[in-house]
Amino acid sequence: METALHAATQGLSDRADKALTHAIAADVLRWMVDLDALIDSATAQPLPEDSKARMVLRIALVQLLRLDTPPHAAIATALPLVDGGPRRLVHGVLGTLIRGEAQLPEVPTLPDAVATRWHAQWGEEMALAAANSLARRAPIDVTLADPSETTHYDDVLAGETLMPGHVRIDHAVSVPGLPGFAEGCWWVQDLAASLPARLAGRGEGRTALDLCAAPGGKTMQLAAQGWAVTALDKSAKRLERMADNLARSGLSASVLQADALGWAPETPADLVLLDAPCSATGIFRRHPDVLYRAGDRQIAEMAEQQALLLDCAAHWVKPGGLLIYATCSLERTEGEDQIARFLTDHPEFPIAAPTAQELPPGISANEQGCIRTLPGMLAEQGGIDGFFIARMRRAES
Repeated sequence: METALHAATQGLSDRADKALTHAIAADVLRWMVDLDALIDSATAQPLPEDSKARMVLRIALVQLLRLDTPPHAAIATALPLVDGGPRRLVHGVLGTLIRGEAQLPEVPTLPDAVATRWHAQWGEEMALAAANSLARRAPIDVTLADPSETTHYDDVLAGETLMPGHVRIDHAVSVPGLPGFAEGCWWVQDLAASLPARLAGRGEGRTALDLCAAPGGKTMQLAAQGWAVTALDKSAKRLERMADNLARSGLSASVLQADALGWAPETPADLVLLDAPCSATGIFRRHPDVLYRAGDRQIAEMAEQQALLLDCAAHWVKPGGLLIYATCSLERTEGEDQIARFLTDHPEFPIAAPTAQELPPGISANEQGCIRTLPGMLAEQGGIDGFFIARMRRAES
């Protein structure tokens, strides 16, 4: 969605208009199942799933029912989108629903395929927690370059800290204007996404490979923790963002454009961090488009790629060094099952379970010593993205 939004808002100069565009698109995706139920209740026959009329009705209804847009304004902006088309149909459906005082439920309904998959893997309670977390926009987490500044930035950003080096702030802020951003003192990064690099500990000049590294949050963390980082990513565009982020933060890393599956370092590293490409279902509350993009086929394809990357990464770790694997996924195929396979094939990499001091209160390692964050965790503090993290240490011989 972020890529589509960038292209779609090129003609908008007002930041507020761009923000409204983002809000409309995101909320349509959050509530699409329920929006479609309302639309279908007001038509004699269901509209085709991909019809322009259905999409225009979704856009108008989400403005009416979620963004508090006055009815006349929502209708006036919707009807021009179907000029030369089913204008009367759209007007009639909106009129019927407005007169009937249509409402959306308090909690969105997950798409059937997603609900079925998560219920089977994690149970009914998790699926309900996921739906609840979808109902509200996620807070903004920031990672500090210097954890000793936590109290200071907790105060000046009017936020809440959940562990040293972290501050959580409200989503309704303009990030670039906040104290410390332009100076590179911190960067936006969900708390769960910050945990893999935190588990690396202090680098003290040792070498680290950050694979699939762009846009660079974990690279900056590792550099700030004293690692000599080589960051690798195959996307030139994403590496441009990494270069900007590194320049703003004043941190340094050796940045390479290459596909990890066709590359190898000259020498093994003390640390290899693989935040692998994945279905990204764990970040659904920030990017609700993944609920419709990531299906069984994509998840299986991602798991195959992850297995290849893990097997490559295993050869690049020095004896006694660390291998940290992470995915922002809520699928066992990309997390628990992936690591179970890897440990069977690579018994020289036992799990190095984290201590309680390495994790925020409310998050703990599972029985295998891995970290699994799920919807519903830290709910009172605003929740956390879905992540899987495994830290392994290569045997000395």
